[in-house]
Amino acid sequence: MYALQLAADLGSLFPRGIVPYALGGILIGVGVATIYLATGIHAGASTFLESSLSYVSDLQPFNRFDYVQSRDWRVVFTVGIVLGAAVYALLFQDGIWVTGVQWWRLLFGGVLIGIGTRLGKGCTSGHGVCGVGSRSRTSITNVTIFLLVAIAIAHLVQAVGVSPP
Repeated sequence: MYALQLAADLGSLFPRGIVPYALGGILIGVGVATIYLATGIHAGASTFLESSLSYVSDLQPFNRFDYVQSRDWRVVFTVGIVLGAAVYALLFQDGIWVTGVQWWRLLFGGVLIGIGTRLGKGCTSGHGVCGVGSRSRTSITNVTIFLLVAIAIAHLVQAVGVSPP
């Protein structure tokens, strides 16, 4: 009886079923592992902007050696992420723009995430997938904090009645 209740509770966490989430996680894991095994690169997207600005700016902060050295693969990697999401959306969803969330909410959240990734020296993809996978203490700490703050904010937002239109 307890197992059935637990299964029902877990099922409520995945309103579209667990399969899409499991397949997405498997594809992300295989993709990151393939990149690492084939190149030795820890795939993360958070320094894409800084490294890409080295193409067009002479400012020293954007022309650090590691940014200039990695900018080509970062552009290809980031374009691949965007193209993969676009292809999926076109094939399996109603179009590329599938959210009803107002643009200003996304922009505000994106700015906070951008500042957070710079302060935390990495994003959820780099720390969450590559860093935790390689047992980096910094990444484990960052991911723990990401999750705790996200859970707290989600509960706060739900408590005040904010939801997508």
